[in-house]
Amino acid sequence: MNEIVAASKKHHMQYANMKRTYTRLVALKSRNLPKIDKANFEITWYCKDRRKDKDNIMGGQKFIFDGLVEAGVIKNDGWAQIGDIWHRFSVDKENPRVEIRVEEIA
Repeated sequence: MNEIVAASKKHHMQYANMKRTYTRLVALKSRNLPKIDKANFEITWYCKDRRKDKDNIMGGQKFIFDGLVEAGVIKNDGWAQIGDIWHRFSVDKENPRVEIRVEEIA
């Protein structure tokens, strides 16, 4: 989140470029997922170290949900499509990544 805020303060296009890049990356990785009407999400953030605060790390969920919308996996990222969201955090200095478990609900 700190990186997002800093980018938006530097220049209005810096945040726009960051958002576009990460949203498209999520869309690209999720384009073959089945379409879902509503789901709960468990997001596990594997960080290279513990230097960033957890609340700053999970600010990236905006890009995740926007990317899922762009890929057509979910229709929108509002209350009607997004159920509960759980965040988990772990350290993997060799392979930092984000893993998302999607549980479709009625």
